[in-house]
Amino acid sequence: MTTRSEIRFVLNDRNVSLDQVSASDTLLDFLRIERRLTGTKEGCAEGDCGACTVLVGRLQNGVLRYEPVNACIRLTASLDACHVVSVEYLSGPNGKLHPVQQAMVDHHGSQCGFCTPGFVMSLYALWMGTPEPSEQQIETAVQGNLCRCTGYEPIIKAALAVNQFGSPAADHLNTERDTNTKRLLALRDSKRVVTGPAGDQAILPADVDDLADVLAQHPKATIIAGSTDVGLWVTKFLRPISPAVFVAHLEELQAITTTDDGVVIGAGVTYSESQDVLAKVFPHLTEYWDRIAGWQVRNMGTIGGNIANGSPIGDTPPVLISLGAEVTLASASGTRSLPLEEFFIDYGKQDRKAGDFVSSIRIPRAKSNQIDAAYKISKRRDEDISSVAAGF
Repeated sequence: MTTRSEIRFVLNDRNVSLDQVSASDTLLDFLRIERRLTGTKEGCAEGDCGACTVLVGRLQNGVLRYEPVNACIRLTASLDACHVVSVEYLSGPNGKLHPVQQAMVDHHGSQCGFCTPGFVMSLYALWMGTPEPSEQQIETAVQGNLCRCTGYEPIIKAALAVNQFGSPAADHLNTERDTNTKRLLALRDSKRVVTGPAGDQAILPADVDDLADVLAQHPKATIIAGSTDVGLWVTKFLRPISPAVFVAHLEELQAITTTDDGVVIGAGVTYSESQDVLAKVFPHLTEYWDRIAGWQVRNMGTIGGNIANGSPIGDTPPVLISLGAEVTLASASGTRSLPLEEFFIDYGKQDRKAGDFVSSIRIPRAKSNQIDAAYKISKRRDEDISSVAAGF
């Protein structure tokens, strides 16, 4: 297996190549400390407040897709062959404000301003994908952004008015889409990436077979998909995670297959990517899925990671167990499947042997006379961990 030691991505309009990227290095620190792009703020350092929101563009089946994510818990090693867009890139000729920024100014959407860049980036992503959003769509888009002084009413008014100041068709990310697609394709070389010092090493397998080989060599490695939980191990608990094996770039783990019998979801599929399919097959999950974290976390976090991590506050296992889901584990020696409830052995302990990784989750379709329900109770309605998560 050929390897390289650099993480390569595009930052705004420039190619970046970084060697010696440690497993625990965060995108937020890179932007603020290394590149002095201080428009991206650090608030909570756990993916809750949204002050650190940036866009990350990645290729999926050859199509470039941009999503808002939390830079504070996004680990730099995961950015290989991605396009990172910070708030500084929105500036127009002669420093002219972007339509989203101008709408925020004209509708008084900012007071102290600390949260403003994060709101701008979330609303930017919404505007690019949904130029004329409903108020409900706006509220969903800013679930992961907290404002403590302005209040949400003027921000929502600003979001409704963005089209008065410009069109998405004229935006950088649309006019340069073909160019950026080619730039990211050129960064893909099907090599394993190994970078960072020996005590804080990051590994990006070339494909799923290589992932199995890597885990056979490093059976105690930390597997990282969206880092929505592992990111907090780094920022809050200062836990060592090396060697860290990153898997979010592996397209083999990102398939969603719908059959007459059920739905098979690859372990690398995010909450956002699975939402439409699951809502169609299991309508009772529609509202429940919007209660999982905020938009930024749903764009990073994966169903497979939520299961494999075995967190006692995981949102997906209760509802999936109630639906009769089964999990498939893979390793260098083959695959095995088991009912999801049997995967959880004890508090914080799962039936995952050395070298195993979750490859997919299968959810059978409901029977004709089956009644299903899903509930989440939390202290705060949106973007909060579950006090109780239940599936019936």
